[in-house]
Amino acid sequence: ARSFGPEIYGVFSLAVAIFIIFTLFPMLGFDRGILRFVSLYRGERNTQKIKYLFSFSIKFLLVSSIFASIILFSLADIISLRIFNNSNLIPFLKIFSFVIPLFIFSTFFLSIIRAYEKISWYSFILNILQNILKPISLLILIYIGFGLNSISYSYSIGILGMLVVSYIFCKINFPTIFKTTNLNKKEKSILRKDFLVYSWPIMFFGVINTIFFWIGSFSIGYFRSVLEVGFYNAAVPLASLLGFVPELFIQLFFPLITREYSKKNFTFIKELSKQLGKWIFILNLPFFIILFLFPGAIINLLFGKEYIVAETALRILSVGTFIACSTIYISDNLLSMKGKSKLIMINIFIAAILNLLLNIFLVPKYGLNGAAMSATITQILLGTALIIETKYYLSITPVRRKMLKILFVSLIPTILLIYSRRIIPINFVSMFLLGFLFLSLYLLLILITHCLDKNDFVVLKSILNFKRFNHFFQS
Repeated sequence: ARSFGPEIYGVFSLAVAIFIIFTLFPMLGFDRGILRFVSLYRGERNTQKIKYLFSFSIKFLLVSSIFASIILFSLADIISLRIFNNSNLIPFLKIFSFVIPLFIFSTFFLSIIRAYEKISWYSFILNILQNILKPISLLILIYIGFGLNSISYSYSIGILGMLVVSYIFCKINFPTIFKTTNLNKKEKSILRKDFLVYSWPIMFFGVINTIFFWIGSFSIGYFRSVLEVGFYNAAVPLASLLGFVPELFIQLFFPLITREYSKKNFTFIKELSKQLGKWIFILNLPFFIILFLFPGAIINLLFGKEYIVAETALRILSVGTFIACSTIYISDNLLSMKGKSKLIMINIFIAAILNLLLNIFLVPKYGLNGAAMSATITQILLGTALIIETKYYLSITPVRRKMLKILFVSLIPTILLIYSRRIIPINFVSMFLLGFLFLSLYLLLILITHCLDKNDFVVLKSILNFKRFNHFFQS
């Protein structure tokens, strides 16, 4: 964003969105399917079914990913020139077309790792390894002289590294799944049918969900300009940082509740859902407040002054993302555990249509702020629908009454932060100090107002030791 400017950053953002969509169709929802069924059959101690699903998925994904690569490469010129009227998009899409199989198989192997609850390795490969490889290789390629192509090459290197490490980890730690199964034809047929019936709606869920979050970029690129897409995508990843907290828990949450669901341990699932809902709310609330109050300063710090035009969009997006993190993550996983993949698909489909309609009306007039408003309205409505459905099908509402008390407690440090902002010039040092003081006061008030219960203190103690933390959730 800093080296090539907002227009090229906008082109890259569009290319990534198109690339992700072209990986979701050939994936056919197998990543979510394998996660659920491996977790389920691990609870039943049925390794033969796991081996067959692994073998079947590998063969299918090999064919579908190569086919998707050919399609994207062939359509690169048409997509770039006729839809977005930008020739700079062509080399990005053509290079990304070769990366589709790498991305699909890395995602598949990561789902296997997650299903076996090796969350530390899953998180390292997905969140750390590729995100170290990408910027380091980018800097090296720019220095060597690859120019604009260094962006797409470095993105590809990150995905390749993710695939290699995830495959090696699975080969070493789960060698049994690579072996031949002894299931008969009838058992294979029934298992394959159950797997596909669950997975294919998840494919549409993935496609529509991706379009849902990128529909703003597409609309801005179509109705306005690629330059504004670049500005908008300074706000999107910053708002998405609020998803970091729920991801910490959700990575283990889904395989764990699915395994317990196979054992009919419903009380455990209900209590864990409420506990995690409360923790996501507690940890995300102060970061949401800081993001909402200082959007311009944060954008300037990370992207530069020319991207500050996105500060209002960031403020709007942070509202929608905060509400989504507090509602959608847990409810979506609970419904997936229940096997309600078609219901999830319908939810996202309706939300995507609504988001598209809102973008058509708001983006031509309000630009990136219109796209942000569209996303936020849709996220709020989707989160509300998921909570209602989770209550109906599972009698679980992943919220606690104390969350309202926590919200009121946060008002005291927020008021002080607003007042301080008026009398203290905002720069990197002052923002860091104000943020530190705000968080310290917030956490102190959480403790002295008894917002935490006994289970919360058990979690706090066990976080200090990851093995104890992992044991807490499994015992």
